Amino acid sequence: MSFRNQTRRWNRQMLSWISPKQLALLLLGTAILSFGMHNIHRRVGITEGGVLGMVLLLDHQLSLPPWLMTPVLDIICYLLGLHFLGWDFIKLSAVASLGMSAFFRLWEQFAPMLPDLSAYPLAAALLGGLFVGIGVGLVVRQGGSSGGDDALALGISKLSRCRLSRAYLVTDLSVLLLSLTYIPFQRIAYSLVTVTVSSLLIDWIQNLGRKKPGEDAAAAGEAQPLQS
Repeated sequence: MSFRNQTRRWNRQMLSWISPKQLALLLLGTAILSFGMHNIHRRVGITEGGVLGMVLLLDHQLSLPPWLMTPVLDIICYLLGLHFLGWDFIKLSAVASLGMSAFFRLWEQFAPMLPDLSAYPLAAALLGGLFVGIGVGLVVRQGGSSGGDDALALGISKLSRCRLSRAYLVTDLSVLLLSLTYIPFQRIAYSLVTVTVSSLLIDWIQNLGRKKPGEDAAAAGEAQPLQS
């Protein structure tokens, strides 16, 4: 088989589970997310909830190294996602992970592109929440995730049938509260702002333009004439 035919075959196989629009939006989401994390989170030192926060907590409290616990916790979360969301979720998440890695590498080639907000932690928390919320929201809307945090929240949302924003808040707030054992309250407070803004944005973007379950049936019922 020639290289051209092999390439066409790979393209057909890829397009069978991801459309060009999905791919573009996945990459756009990871670009926005990684841009915010590189230019705001890293420079200002915003603390995270979810898997990253748990990794830092385990390192501090139990001396479990981040290089070991990060993949362990991510694998656990992705197994949960696989069980409740299927293989397509894993494939799309792999694309998003590659996008995150590539864009992080790209942003690192440039000087910081946003002003240093270290003196304005509330502004940094709000802006950081916007970047995370929009970036992750675009990825989740396409059916994937940008990391173990998203897989865990999506699995909890699917299992408990609660809103995605609540699932994110439960996981993030739980870790941030536990982090009070070694992180000052003021720093945690700003992180609470970030995770609240991002959780609400992710939920809003995921459901934007989509009807809630039962809306069609309710509308059809209202449209039917009353029987005498």
